[in-house]
Amino acid sequence: MTKDLSVHVHHLTRVEGHGDIVLDVKAGKIQQLQWQVVEAPRFFEAMLRGRKYSELRLITSRICGICSIGHSLASLKATEDALGIKISEQTQILRRLAINAENMQSHILHIGYLAAPDLLGVGSVVPLAGSKHHDVLLKIVTLHRLSNVMSNLICGRTTHPIRLTVGGFTKVPTKHQLEDLKASLQEALPLAKDLVGVLQSLQNKIPDFERETEYIGLSSPKEYALYDGTMTSTDTGPFHENKNYQSLMKEYVVPQSTAKYAKHARASYLVGALARFNLNSSQLHPQAQEAAEYFDMHAPCTNPFLNTYAQMIEFIHNIEDSQLLIDMLLSRGPRDEKPVTVTPKAGRGVGIVEVPRGILVHDYTLDKNGNCTKANCIIPTNQNHANIQLDMEALVPTILHKSPQDIELTLEMLVRAYDPCISCSTHYLTIHFI
Repeated sequence: MTKDLSVHVHHLTRVEGHGDIVLDVKAGKIQQLQWQVVEAPRFFEAMLRGRKYSELRLITSRICGICSIGHSLASLKATEDALGIKISEQTQILRRLAINAENMQSHILHIGYLAAPDLLGVGSVVPLAGSKHHDVLLKIVTLHRLSNVMSNLICGRTTHPIRLTVGGFTKVPTKHQLEDLKASLQEALPLAKDLVGVLQSLQNKIPDFERETEYIGLSSPKEYALYDGTMTSTDTGPFHENKNYQSLMKEYVVPQSTAKYAKHARASYLVGALARFNLNSSQLHPQAQEAAEYFDMHAPCTNPFLNTYAQMIEFIHNIEDSQLLIDMLLSRGPRDEKPVTVTPKAGRGVGIVEVPRGILVHDYTLDKNGNCTKANCIIPTNQNHANIQLDMEALVPTILHKSPQDIELTLEMLVRAYDPCISCSTHYLTIHFI
C-alpha cells in the first residue's frame, strides 16, 4: 500500500472547463481528497433580468458551446410555459430531432476524443491518427461530422442555433433534405456498431468499481425520454411538480467549488446517460438494446465509469429514433408554418429537457410586458459534482496499493467518465469584505 502520496492534478485535461483533483495520503491514511471546481463563475441568470422574452433563448444558448441546442430548447419550453404557448406537432418532432442531433454530436465527441485515449493508453486523440487505431478514428470523425450536419440542418448551425424560436422554427428542412439525412443515418449505423465492438474489446480497461447512488432524469411510458417526460428518481419515483423542482434538486455550496452541488434523497445523485439508462433502458430502440446486451449492461448499472458506454448505447438509439421521426415528418409533408402570435403577459414558466450530461432546468418569471424579472438554471454538471466527490472517496481506498501514476490516471478517468461541462456549472462566488 502507498504510505505517502500527493496527487495534484491542476486543470484536468480532456474535459470542458477547469477542475482540480487533490489527494494527500500520509502513513497510509487519506488526509485530503477533493474534486475542486476552480473556474470563475458566470452569472447568466443575472444577464436575463430585464430582457424581453424573445431574447432569452439567444442569451442562454451561450451558456454552453456543446449543449447550446439543449439550453435553447429548455429556454423555449420555459418561455412558452410562462406565456401559455402551445407548439405544433411538427415543431415537437423537429425539436426531438434537434435533441437527438446534439446528443449524438456531444456523445461521440466524448467517446472518441476525450475518453478513448484513456482506454487505448495514449495521452490524447492525436497519436491515434498514426497508429493501428487509425480506422477507428476515421469512423469517429465520420460520425461526429454527421452529427454536426444534422444539427446544422435542423437548427441552422451546430453551435448557438438560429432557427429555434418561441413557438416554432424560422425555417424547416425540405423533403429532399430529410430524405438525404435519413439515408446518411442508415449508413452510419454500421459504423456505430463497429465502435460498439471496439469499446467492448476495451471493456477490461474500465476500473472494476461500483457505488450505488440515486439516479435522476426524465422518464416516460411512451419513449426513452429526452425532450419531454416526468422528473424521476430511482429512489423516490416520479416527481410531477415541475414548478417545484427545487425540492427534488436541492442545491448547496461547498468551499472548494465555484459550482453549486446538489442532493435529493441521499448525499448525492447522478444525472446523464447512465442515469437515463438506469431509468429508461426498457424504452431503448432494438439496436440500442442489442448494444447494451453486447456490453452486458443491465439496469441498475452502478459503475460510473460505464457512463461512456451508456453514451454509446444512446448514440445508436438516437440514430434509430431520428429515422422514425423523419418518417413522421415525411408522412405529413414538412412545411413552413406561420410565426406564432405572442401576447406578452405576466407568468412563470419552467422548461425541462435532457441534454447530453443530464437533466436541465430553466425557470423564468416574466412581467406583464414579457420581460424577465427572475431566472434560474439548474445545470447537469453541477448536479453531478457531489457524486464525483463521493465516488472518489469510495474509490481511493480501493486503489491505494497501486502506483501514484495509476492512482492519478484512475481518478482522471473517473472525472472524465462524467463528461463534465465545468464552465456551465459555475454559479457561486465568495466575496470577502475588507
